Amino acid sequence: MQTREVDATALQALLAAAVAAPSIHNTQPWRFGLDPDSRSIEVRADRRRRLPLADPDLRAQYLSVGAAVFNLRVAAEHLGWDPVVRLLPAADDPDLLATVRLAGPAADARLPLSHLYEAVERRHTSRMPFTGRPVPDPVVTEMIGSARAEGAHLDVPDIIGTRRLLRLTQAAEARNAVHPARAAEARTWITAPGTDASYGIPFTALGPRDASGRMPVRDFTGRLPAPHLPALRFERHAQLALLWTSHDRREDWLRAGQALERVLLTATRSGVRTSMLHQAMEWPDLRAATAGSRRRCCPQLLIRFGYGPEGGRMPRASADPAPASG
Repeated sequence: MQTREVDATALQALLAAAVAAPSIHNTQPWRFGLDPDSRSIEVRADRRRRLPLADPDLRAQYLSVGAAVFNLRVAAEHLGWDPVVRLLPAADDPDLLATVRLAGPAADARLPLSHLYEAVERRHTSRMPFTGRPVPDPVVTEMIGSARAEGAHLDVPDIIGTRRLLRLTQAAEARNAVHPARAAEARTWITAPGTDASYGIPFTALGPRDASGRMPVRDFTGRLPAPHLPALRFERHAQLALLWTSHDRREDWLRAGQALERVLLTATRSGVRTSMLHQAMEWPDLRAATAGSRRRCCPQLLIRFGYGPEGGRMPRASADPAPASG
C-alpha cells in the first residue's frame, strides 16, 4: 500500500490533535515543525510558556508535551501512518523534545491507537462534582493497562489511601494560597469573560468550590475580585489514580505525559470524566509523600475520575508548524 503524502489537510489534522492535549494551566508549552525530507514532526518545548514557581524543573511542561506527542501518534495511526517516536533525539538541541516520523503504512499486526482518535476531541478536564457512582473495575483495569503500555504505572488506592492523597493535595493548595507569588503566577493564566485568548483557562471552566471542603479544587483566582460559581457538594468518595514512573529523568517525564493522555483518552471512550490534581506535585516534600511506601516511585500526577458533567472547552492556539531546524 502506498504511503500517504503529508499534505496540508493531513498536517492540519495531526496538529489539531496534538494541541488538543492537556497542559498545566492550559499553557500549551509546545511548538511544532515539519521536516519534509524525513517526514517527521519535530516537537519542541516553548520556554516562554513555563511556570517558574510551580514548575521550576519543567517536569509538568514535559508531561504536557508528552501528552501532545501521544495525540500525534493517535492521529498518525488514524490517518494510516506508523508513527516512530524518538525522545530527546539531539543532545545539542535541548528544546527538541521529540520527533515523530510518519512511516507507513501502519503495521496490521501492531495494536493500533486509532480507536482513541475520536476521544481526542471529546476529552475535556471536568472540575465539576461527580456523581459518586463507582467506575467499574474493567474500565479501571483498562486505564491501568493504558499507563503500563506507555512505560508508566497507575495505582488506584483504597479509601484510606485516597484520603491521604487528598490531604496532601489540600496541604499543597493551602501553601499555594498563602504564597503571593505563586498565586499571582496562577492568576496570569485566567482569562476574563469575552477575552479572545488562545491560552489559559476561562473563568467559565474553573468550576465551583466544594461546599464540604473535602475536595481540594485549585483556586486560581485567590483574593482577586471575580465571579465565582456557587459552592457545590462534591462526591463523598472520590476515585483517584496516582500516575508514577520508576525513574525521574526528562525522558521519564515525556513517557509519563504519553501515559497520562492514553489513560485520559481510554477513560473518555468509556464515558468517564477526568480532572488533574497537580498541587502536591509542585512541592518537593509533598510530591515525595504521595509515593507512600512504594519503592522507586516517582509520582507525576494525580487523576480524579468518575461520572459527571463534561468539562468546559479550553481555548487552543494555532497549530501552524514552523519550518524544521536544519
